[in-house]
Amino acid sequence: MTARPYDALKRAFDVVSAGVGLVVLSPVIAVVAVAVAVKLGRPVMFAQQRPGKDGRIFTLRKFRSMRDADEAKGLVTDEQRLTSFGRALRATSLDELPSLWNVVRGDMSVVGPRPLLVEYLPRYTPEQARRHEVRPGITGLAQANGRNALSWEDKFALDVEYVDSRSIALDARILLATVKSVVAREGISQDGQATMTKFGEPHD
Repeated sequence: MTARPYDALKRAFDVVSAGVGLVVLSPVIAVVAVAVAVKLGRPVMFAQQRPGKDGRIFTLRKFRSMRDADEAKGLVTDEQRLTSFGRALRATSLDELPSLWNVVRGDMSVVGPRPLLVEYLPRYTPEQARRHEVRPGITGLAQANGRNALSWEDKFALDVEYVDSRSIALDARILLATVKSVVAREGISQDGQATMTKFGEPHD
């Protein structure tokens, strides 16, 4: 895809906003890190490989929000491992704060399609795969329009719509809508799921 002036401007915004965010929010980040260590143990960070722009793999970092899997204790599924503390982290998006470092590094953008699992790559249709034409984001058009309450098909349609329509004005609208969604705690999870059913798996 041909680079546009918008892309350079957006990258500058990403670096400045994420860098300032890491500095200004450092007390919050420290408090959350301590709380995670106390409530869930160590490590406090969750690191996982995710595909970024053009499908390049990077390591996504977030605050941990689940207990370790333990069959003996009945902690197997995500729903069983997710505590009320972890739900609160996700509902307020505080678990996403370490991802600001991914933005500074250039792995991600503040706004863009959410980075999903590597295992999904071969499952996308050619149209759905277009979501990787831009850097993935901490928030995106799908997150501003229902988050995990949306179907996968609707999410991917919004991701591609973002790729085709991205602009400074659209990014601003997405950021405003995301703040409203987080404050209202809307679309945090699909019914009966810790987040939502994996892409390509049946949902009862």
